[in-house]
Amino acid sequence: MGSTMAGAATRNYAIVTAAYWGFTLTDGALRMLVLLHFFRLGYSPFTLAFLFLLYEAAGIGANLIGGWLATRFGIARMLAAGLATQIIGFLMLSAMAPDWGEALSVAWVVGAQGICGVAKDLTKTASKSAIKLTHDSAFGAAAGRTSGEAGGRLFRWVAWFTGSKNAMKGVGFFLGGVLLEALGFRGALWAMAAALGLVLAGVVLSLPPLMGKAKASKSMKEFFGKSRGVNLLAAARVVLFGARDVWFVVGLPVFLYAQGWSFPMVGGFLALWTIGYGLVQAAAPALVQRSADGLATEVPAARLWSLLLALVPAVLAVALAAGVARADLVVTVGLCVFGFAFAVNSSVHSYLVLAYAGSAKAAEDVGFYYAANAAGRFGGILLSGLLYGWGGLFACLIGSAVMLALCWLVTLWLPETRG
Repeated sequence: MGSTMAGAATRNYAIVTAAYWGFTLTDGALRMLVLLHFFRLGYSPFTLAFLFLLYEAAGIGANLIGGWLATRFGIARMLAAGLATQIIGFLMLSAMAPDWGEALSVAWVVGAQGICGVAKDLTKTASKSAIKLTHDSAFGAAAGRTSGEAGGRLFRWVAWFTGSKNAMKGVGFFLGGVLLEALGFRGALWAMAAALGLVLAGVVLSLPPLMGKAKASKSMKEFFGKSRGVNLLAAARVVLFGARDVWFVVGLPVFLYAQGWSFPMVGGFLALWTIGYGLVQAAAPALVQRSADGLATEVPAARLWSLLLALVPAVLAVALAAGVARADLVVTVGLCVFGFAFAVNSSVHSYLVLAYAGSAKAAEDVGFYYAANAAGRFGGILLSGLLYGWGGLFACLIGSAVMLALCWLVTLWLPETRG
């Protein structure tokens, strides 16, 4: 019986991971498609950042409501809903006409990006919740395993899922450029919609439709009554991802372009960085000491890596202020160091939220946590454009260092026991 449950859980984990790979591949390609296409049309860096703001803002509400809906109607149904919503966003973007004015074009793209933002976070919340559900159903206490063994497996599953997803996003950046050159903006969107339609059909045919269905929260008080660990992790997540995007999204690409890099060089570097970042995330369990209860050493690891991460943008800001030679190379090397520490941080946080979450309403806890993630990205993107306009990359790096210091302070309060 136990082996049958374990086999079914592993199968469902593989299906969810493959579906999310397909989604992430097209989502990464979409970002590069929009960025390159509108850059060629002469849009300013701040306007390019503005195109993605609703994409991130929509994710805040999508994660919150998506977690509740996944609990109420089942995780598999919400995963399918996320994939279908992404297809709608692609088709909406493809309907944009070349003779539209700039104002209408920007409004249309922002609206379509908002739909894709909803799709991404519905899919992410459902997928991450499915990992917790499938793992606990087969390898939890009912299966006769110790919490240490179960926690170690859960960490590996989460790390591999998250890391491979980000590696696929990096491949998607490259794919977006290739599709734009080969098929054009509209043809690339149609091709991606068709591919995602095949993924959607596979999910509908392969996963139990009621997987993860449970009794959802009936009031706002119950919905927001998360555990202390989940609440603190959500707060840390806001500033962690804000600290990345405050210099990564707008400040860094514009800085490198101003240093003489071509746009393909910038896009290629960011794609390679994202792939490497994903690989480090997948390897994170080997870099963090495991504990019997799944928290005793993992929580101190979150604190240590947050502190180390905060030092990187601070050191880079000092180097820029000192007028270091070949600032572009110094910044790119620093970004690689930053990416390594950030990947470990993100992987540990993604594990901890599932370790703190209850199995019955894991989707609600995960949705709440990733709503904080989306809020951090939204704030980071907005500040990236504003701070770069005010003080260049130096100001963006200072903002990142301050946010990461706050992240470290929040992790000091994380509980180290399940009680």
